[in-house]
Amino acid sequence: MFSSRTMSRFLVNIVLLFLLLFVATGCNSRQTSNKLKVVTGTSLWMTAVQEVGKDRVEVKNIIPPASCPGHFDIKPSDVAVLSQARVFLMHDWQGKLFTKELVASAKNPQLEVVPVAVKGNWMAPPVWQQALQTVADILAEKDQANKDYYKANAREAMDQAAKVEKEMRARLQAAGAGKLKVLCSDQQEGFVRWAGFQVVATYGRPEELTPQRVKELVDKGRQAGVKLIIDNLQSGPDAGAGIARELGIPRVTISNFPGGLPGTDKWDQAVQKNVELLLASIPH
Repeated sequence: MFSSRTMSRFLVNIVLLFLLLFVATGCNSRQTSNKLKVVTGTSLWMTAVQEVGKDRVEVKNIIPPASCPGHFDIKPSDVAVLSQARVFLMHDWQGKLFTKELVASAKNPQLEVVPVAVKGNWMAPPVWQQALQTVADILAEKDQANKDYYKANAREAMDQAAKVEKEMRARLQAAGAGKLKVLCSDQQEGFVRWAGFQVVATYGRPEELTPQRVKELVDKGRQAGVKLIIDNLQSGPDAGAGIARELGIPRVTISNFPGGLPGTDKWDQAVQKNVELLLASIPH
C-alpha cells in the first residue's frame, strides 16, 4: 500500500501534469494561425504579397534578393518551407528551377503551385501595378473570405506606385536622363527604358561577355556617344566594368529585386534607391 505522503505526491504530480498539458494546448491554440500561408520564388513576389495580403497572409521567400534567381541552388530547408505552405507563387521562368520533382519532395498534398507570367521588369511602376493586381486576384481566389480586403489593399498599393512613378520621373527628367545614351544589362533594360534613358545596346551575364562581344559593345558605345554603363546586381554587378574602362565613362550597379541593396526591403524603397544611384551617376 502507498503511504499518505506518497499518495499526496502522486496526486500533486498528476495535477501538475494536467496543468502543463493545459498550458501547452492553450499556447498551441493561440499560435495556430488562420492566415493564408504563402511561399514565394523571389522577393518581388514576397513584397507584392506583403503589400496586398498584409496581416491576413503569412509569406516566406526562398531565393535571397541579392542572388541570381536563375543560378540558385535549392537547399533542404527550402523544401521544408514548401511543406508548410498552402500556395507557392513563382515566376513562370522559374519552372526549370522549381521542378515538379522538387515540389513533390515537399510531400505537401495541399500545396498549390502557381506559376505566373507578368511580363516586363517589375521594378518599373506600370509592370509592378500589373503584378499587384495579379497577386490580389490570386489571393482572393485562394482565400475568398478576404477577397475584398485584398482588392482594397491592391488598389491602395497601386495608387502608391503611381505616386512613386510621378515623383521619380520628375527627378529623372529634371536631371536630363532622356538625353543620355547608355549601355545596360539586359536584365535592367525594361527599368532603364522606363527611367527615360536611351538604350543603345544591352549585354548579358559576365560569362557571356566574350572578348569579341566586349569589342562590339565598346565600338557601338563609342560611335553612339554612350555616357553611362548600367549593371545589374543579381546577374553580375561588375559585368560592364571592362566596357566602362574602355570607354572611360561612369558605371553604376542597380538592383532588380527589393532587398537587394541595404534599406530597400519594400518595392518603393528599391525603386527610389535605383533612381538615386542613377541620378548620382549622370555626368554633369
